[in-house]
Amino acid sequence: MSAVHDPAASAAATPIPLLVERDARGVVTLTLNRPQAFNALSRGLLQALREALAPLRDDAQARVVVLRGAGKAFCAGHDLREMRPQAGSDGIHELFDLCGRFMQDLVALPQPVIACVHGMATAAGCQMVAQADLAVASLDARFATSGVNLGLFCSTPSVPLGRNVPRKRAMEMLLTGEFIDAATAADWGLINRAVPAEQLEAELETLVASILGKPAQAVALGKSQFYRQMEMGLAGAYQLASQTMVCNFHEPDTLEGVQAFLEKRPPSWKQPL
Repeated sequence: MSAVHDPAASAAATPIPLLVERDARGVVTLTLNRPQAFNALSRGLLQALREALAPLRDDAQARVVVLRGAGKAFCAGHDLREMRPQAGSDGIHELFDLCGRFMQDLVALPQPVIACVHGMATAAGCQMVAQADLAVASLDARFATSGVNLGLFCSTPSVPLGRNVPRKRAMEMLLTGEFIDAATAADWGLINRAVPAEQLEAELETLVASILGKPAQAVALGKSQFYRQMEMGLAGAYQLASQTMVCNFHEPDTLEGVQAFLEKRPPSWKQPL
């Protein structure tokens, strides 16, 4: 007797590639949910990530975005099954373009983005860590831009990597494809903190709580200005920074913060993003 294929049952058995959670404080957690593929960035997962981020740009109640992975790894990079020759040049171009747009989405968000890493973060997974505003990792985490081992230099991961890690460190990772451990990643500036696995959640919460304690408007203005000035010459960067500080100074929360300091009391923030 032959088995009957049930499309509905097959769809139900396919895991949702991205889990989206939100707590009462406005902390939005995006969990890559392809554990059987070490959370490789398929087209479907990249599209789901972009769709999840899009409404947050105008969401006054969202304060922090956390990226993490389900299962044993953070992210193993692109899904190589979608990068076979039969995909064609157009298909490969579409995949890399989609990934690049997602990385730029992370920068465009007004909310700080924190990567919370365990296991491995390789190639585009390492790119995601480098592109996040902040990153914490367990000491068992490992990082690599390993495409060169397959004959495919990690050119797109090199963009945020080279903007976070000293040049010769970045080139060492890109040219050798070898793993570095979490302690080394922290020392090189790829991540902010490396802690024992049992302390990872507490370390993440420390960063989140610190950000939530700051005026949302100031955080959003500061993040936008920081990335814009990084691409400018010195004179342009100072001009932009000065303009941003003037705008920031006239925000009600800023005026409250200055007054609270002078009165030696805690500030009472009022303005959302």
